[in-house]
Amino acid sequence: MPLLAHLLPLQFVVPFVLVLDFSASITLGGKTRKQINWREVKPLLPFGTIGVILGATLLLRMPREPLLIGLGILVLIFGVRNLLNIHGEKIISRWWAIPAGLTGGTVGALFGTGGPPYIIYLSHRLKDRTELRATFSGLFTIEGGLRIVTFLATGLLPQDGMFTALLAALPIMALGLYLGHRIHLGISSVQMLRLIGLLLVGSGGSLIWKALV
Repeated sequence: MPLLAHLLPLQFVVPFVLVLDFSASITLGGKTRKQINWREVKPLLPFGTIGVILGATLLLRMPREPLLIGLGILVLIFGVRNLLNIHGEKIISRWWAIPAGLTGGTVGALFGTGGPPYIIYLSHRLKDRTELRATFSGLFTIEGGLRIVTFLATGLLPQDGMFTALLAALPIMALGLYLGHRIHLGISSVQMLRLIGLLLVGSGGSLIWKALV
């Protein structure tokens, strides 16, 4: 997302990446459907829906520079979080679904990066990693579908060039999913998080620089 934002308007990039993410989620989600904890998904959905509507409205109306700065700051925050491996083990109250849903829905529709607020909440509710991944996949399938409907209704998805770009990108995404299942990287999960963190910090900082210069 932050790399594409250097080249294309966010109003194009956000729905473009959403369709790719949604397609990947559908492809991978069928294998883990039985492990989804729907009790943890249901409290997030009403507030996520409100956030999606708010985020789509802001995406349509906000000028380019504040959007890039906002995305850059968001990416920097989660990049630093990955670098420092910040996480907690304490089980939190289900009331936290309200800010998590609102933040995830808003940020997801506005920047296409709503996953971290949902993951942070769910990781403090579910300790089984398989159940956590399955539950997030189930949540994203529903919430991502809602975003697609919202972007269709607002005209963000049926843009000039969108269909052609998706036709070109979907085979590449399918190849990436295929290779991702078969390539084993010789690094630990902590090292992978730090590598992703470095990429996020670099791309987030460059987005802020691009918006300000």
